[in-house]
Amino acid sequence: MELILKKDVENLGFTDDLVTVKNGYGRNYLIPQGYAVLATPSAKKVLAETLKQRAFKEQKVIEDAQKEADKLNDIELKIAAKAGEGDKLFGSVTNADLAEALEKEGVTIEKKYISIAGGSIKRTGNYEASIRFHRDVVSNFSFDVVAEAK
Repeated sequence: MELILKKDVENLGFTDDLVTVKNGYGRNYLIPQGYAVLATPSAKKVLAETLKQRAFKEQKVIEDAQKEADKLNDIELKIAAKAGEGDKLFGSVTNADLAEALEKEGVTIEKKYISIAGGSIKRTGNYEASIRFHRDVVSNFSFDVVAEAK
């Protein structure tokens, strides 16, 4: 089943992508939730025209996203968390904690666009996260998780 995505769908595609999915997934989930519409010949023509008009505007959006990504290069981030014996944390550090710490540094990014390898961090140390500012602008960001001073 060919569909045109109306919203970004994790592990499938971005808005206005033409994707092929199994019939049940499209018919029972994507279309009723408003994530996609059927890719009829007329819908494909409308999509092509929309993409043509958007191409120029998209370039400015990509440049802005790249500027935001470049801000990350200057940031040395240390996230303090309560730690027990050794380097084990009480609880964990997640993408929400990283988004909050970056917000304090002046870089605003939604937590859903941050992915930490393994999902959450349970030990102190140096880690890396992948941050998506735009579909074409993805930046890797290194940060440290340190024990909170008692």
